[in-house]
Amino acid sequence: MIDYPRRGRTGLRRWLPSLRQLLSFFLLCFGATAAAIGYAYATVTIPDPNPSTQLQNNVYYWSDGTVLATDGSVNRQNITLAQVPADVQWDFIAAENSSFYTDPGIDPQGILRAAVHMAEGGSVQSGSTITQQFVKNAYLDQSQTISRKFRELLISSKIGAVMSKQQILQGYLNTCFFGRQANGIQAAARMYYNLPVEKLNASQGAFLAAAVNEPSLFQYADSDPTAKAQARARWSWVLERMVKIGKLTPEQRARYAATGFPTPRKWTPGSGFTGQVGYLVHLARSYAEAHDSTITDGSLSRGGYQIHTTFDRKRTAELARAVARVRKQRLDPAHRSVDRDVQVGAASVDPATGKILAVYGGAGFDQAHFSDNADTSGVPVGSTFKPIVLAAALQHGAVLRPGKSSERITPDSKFNGDDGIRIKDQLGNYVTDDKDPTGLLHQHNDTDHGWGYIDLRKAMEQSVNTPYVQLGEYVGHGNVAKTAQALGLRSGSLAASSAGFYIGTSTPSAIRMAGVYATFAADGMQATPYSVTKVTHNGSALAGFSAPAPVRALPAAVADNVTDVLRGVIARGTGTKAQALGRTAAGKTGTTDDFRSAWFIGYTPQLATSVVLFREDPKHPQLQSLIGVGGLRKVFGGDIPTEIWTQYMRDALAGLPDVPFPTPAPLGHGTDEYGAPSPSSSAAPDKRGGKTGKKTSTTAVPAPRAPTTRPKCHHGKCR
Repeated sequence: MIDYPRRGRTGLRRWLPSLRQLLSFFLLCFGATAAAIGYAYATVTIPDPNPSTQLQNNVYYWSDGTVLATDGSVNRQNITLAQVPADVQWDFIAAENSSFYTDPGIDPQGILRAAVHMAEGGSVQSGSTITQQFVKNAYLDQSQTISRKFRELLISSKIGAVMSKQQILQGYLNTCFFGRQANGIQAAARMYYNLPVEKLNASQGAFLAAAVNEPSLFQYADSDPTAKAQARARWSWVLERMVKIGKLTPEQRARYAATGFPTPRKWTPGSGFTGQVGYLVHLARSYAEAHDSTITDGSLSRGGYQIHTTFDRKRTAELARAVARVRKQRLDPAHRSVDRDVQVGAASVDPATGKILAVYGGAGFDQAHFSDNADTSGVPVGSTFKPIVLAAALQHGAVLRPGKSSERITPDSKFNGDDGIRIKDQLGNYVTDDKDPTGLLHQHNDTDHGWGYIDLRKAMEQSVNTPYVQLGEYVGHGNVAKTAQALGLRSGSLAASSAGFYIGTSTPSAIRMAGVYATFAADGMQATPYSVTKVTHNGSALAGFSAPAPVRALPAAVADNVTDVLRGVIARGTGTKAQALGRTAAGKTGTTDDFRSAWFIGYTPQLATSVVLFREDPKHPQLQSLIGVGGLRKVFGGDIPTEIWTQYMRDALAGLPDVPFPTPAPLGHGTDEYGAPSPSSSAAPDKRGGKTGKKTSTTAVPAPRAPTTRPKCHHGKCR
């Protein structure tokens, strides 16, 4: 039946097929190919849309339910074709597929070009119509393979039977990638021109139609000369195509040319988060990931989450305004170089619930300040740690006599407040310091004022270091650390055992310190600061986001007595500037040695807020001295931080009643440090009406034992 090799022929003619054979072979191949294509066409089905094309943004909400921000690796907000101006629709049709409304969904010439390119050894090219691009985006993938291209052609030729041209164009505009993390024309309009798609004109639409071809380059058309030149050329070509197909008159084209190239707005990654929004979103994301193992960076990048936060829109704005006002009033970076790298961090917490109501994390992501000053670690808290030492002492007592059990401590217990005293441990040994010529630690105060023996209340009010370092040693590092953790501080933020530990070498965040003082405000009930109240995914609520239940961290009598002492700091001590608040409040200042940070943390029964000031060059993250900031020789927590706190709290509490703190329950009779004068001693009064303490009581004092080596206090002058 097949006469090959050909009978009756010799030589080369025997092996050359006849014209009839060639025609038969061609018809056979054509028929087989047609049958295969027909079979493939008959059996191919339009698949479900790619899940990736269905992705939406994650949405974050303020506590009042309004939208705080949106994020996600897929920045998309789907729109209807009716929302897209007709001129903008034609921009894309002119640029990509002028025969869109009349073709069958495929372009034979484009397919031929792609086939020739492949035959020449090049990669698979598209030659695609808008319909083909929509099919590739919505139903297939971006792989450059023959099988994918074949499926694309078959589905494109079929999809017109189930979708109108308007539906296809709408789907195309919603699934195109435009650069700048924008998927779909609505997101692109926002990212390039900060406009909703409805407000775009034909010139801006021409740029977006151009960007579809080279999004990775054109996204930098605002700043990169090469990208801008290529984008300008492509934009001009799109407008010429609009004129050619009759959708733009020459006069309109001339007007757009006169107006000039529609340069996109400036863009840097993350620039969508302005002001405090970036810090709030980061806090909420971190909290959500920590409380549901299914929420990861990967799942968040796919979107579909609705995250409801504790953040109060009004108080967040008030905190940012307070910082801005005080910075403007007190800092002059144009004329004082020392004012240029000053950083502020602040956090505000509801004592009853632990809700984080507001934070101030810095200038903002849009100002290239990406570290959150409210949630950072590494900034020593200084003397704001002393109330924790006092709380530990009131709760656990102190070993004032070597080998004896702990004795009761109250705010009226007296300790030596003189500068340069030697510190003893629970065994009666002097603590050593290898940097001191004597080999012993001589603890210092901020000044060399001779306080003598003073009670812990006055030492707190005046931020005298020596009584609290000695008290901490008598209570013990373990008990103080245990109290700090019960109050909400993480163990990793606590400094190692040293004299400086008791006066603030630890580095918890402003949020955590606000939580500690919120516990004092809540009579010792500790509510862990939290930022998320509810998370839903694709409409379904996720478990694990109920509010943390408050737990008893301190006896109420202890917490209320600490509050009573801290009220004195504002009434008579280093925090008197906070009296401008004009309502019942308690708080503590904190300043580290070398003035590398300054704090004020204060609270009312309704609100606890911490404020920290420090200097750090963002390019060289290392704490610098605050000396000279604001024109001050020394910068204390009772100055700029207290002003920020007061201005914010005045606004944040406006309209709320002035609620008193509970009357502290009596703690009974406390014990003084050995060496303190007894009430009947004849010690000479000092100029403040107290005792100089130069005379000792008749109680025998155990002789000091051999020195005990301890780490040096690197922040020995905390205030």
